[in-house]
Amino acid sequence: MREKHTGKISDMNNTDWERLRSRTDRQIRRAIEADPDVQPTDAAFWKDAHVVIPQPKQTITIRLDADLLEWLRRQKGYQTRINAVLRSYMNANLAPKNASSPGSARSTAGRRPQSTGTARRPR
Repeated sequence: MREKHTGKISDMNNTDWERLRSRTDRQIRRAIEADPDVQPTDAAFWKDAHVVIPQPKQTITIRLDADLLEWLRRQKGYQTRINAVLRSYMNANLAPKNASSPGSARSTAGRRPQSTGTARRPR
């Protein structure tokens, strides 16, 4: 099954494409050189560069409190935000690379994450 592309394309309505197409390479280069926001790069900048192809996201089912989900869905890019929050939590709880042993204070291996949801009565 092919995934649907859901990303937004940049707002291209504000670009004067005809004007851009009518410019010569020299005019474009001069405009770039005159732009104070341009950060020129050289061969040294690109020396260690490599292409990184991101792993595709996986579709999951997750149970969330209704009010939390309602609040999240009012935010633009709420799924990306959820991913970022979970990644921050994961990174904060990963054992540092220099950890002395799996039982070190920062290790979370074998521990269940603490629940931040509503407390439930035991059955």
